[in-house]
Amino acid sequence: MVVLAVAGLAAAGDLVGTVYGDGVTIAEATPITTLLSKPEGFVGQKVRVEGVITGVCEKRGCWMQLTDPDSGQGVRIKVEDGVIVIPYESMGHRAAAQGVFEAVKLTPEQVAARAAAAKEAAAHAAPAAGEPCEKPGEPAVKAGCDAPVQNDTIYLVRGTGAVIQS
Repeated sequence: MVVLAVAGLAAAGDLVGTVYGDGVTIAEATPITTLLSKPEGFVGQKVRVEGVITGVCEKRGCWMQLTDPDSGQGVRIKVEDGVIVIPYESMGHRAAAQGVFEAVKLTPEQVAARAAAAKEAAAHAAPAAGEPCEKPGEPAVKAGCDAPVQNDTIYLVRGTGAVIQS
């Protein structure tokens, strides 16, 4: 069953908009800059983050990138495939999301494959809209495809809910 939105409007702090999944119930947001500067202190904890949506999975709506407009730092919000679908049209909107902060350690092969893919992407045109970002035969990281890597680790929020401004 695909749940696109539950209810029309709801509040997450001072953010009012469309509720996805379980919505946002944590009262205070953890700044994205804090999460990324000291990630080990947050791994395994349920957090709330806020920002502007600067990326959305074009194929399935299974992730969104929330970026702090002041610092430019962002964190990937990966939701359960088919349970929550983030609409591509939400790009540029403010949002709050919550879930468990995770660290996904990459293998040396995955680090190398991601570096090679980034180099190739820089040399060629971007993939066509809707093209899957995980290719057959390449190492798969179920973290939202091109989620940012720090050293050999991807930090992300395994999202359980969000509120996106209309």
